[in-house]
Amino acid sequence: METTLTPSMEDYLRTVHALEIEKGSVRVKDIAVRMGISMPSVSAAMKNLISRDLVCHQRYDLVKLTAQGLVLAEKLESRFIIIRDFLSEVLSVEQNTADKDTCQIEHLISKETVGRMQEFLASHRKN
Repeated sequence: METTLTPSMEDYLRTVHALEIEKGSVRVKDIAVRMGISMPSVSAAMKNLISRDLVCHQRYDLVKLTAQGLVLAEKLESRFIIIRDFLSEVLSVEQNTADKDTCQIEHLISKETVGRMQEFLASHRKN
């Protein structure tokens, strides 16, 4: 499944996923607070994600990932973790810096490069 999303939409998906795991349910306000943006901005983004069948949300109700949204959010989270771990474990980048850099890199990096990072991490962790 390939769904072309903007970096911002990817961030929203990852945020909804993280909040679902942490809190069990997600409100627009929760997303706005976590991302440090306005509730109207979150509502507009949710409409975009609804149109792509990635989230379900009725006005004044909870936000939930669809099955397709969950699969994509998990892929995005996995990519984030691989890049962050490569920066911190292999390159010894301080964790806070690795998190910030990963937020930038994750939207630009190819699947091939992430795959190579994952392979390298696996072999690095064995040693």
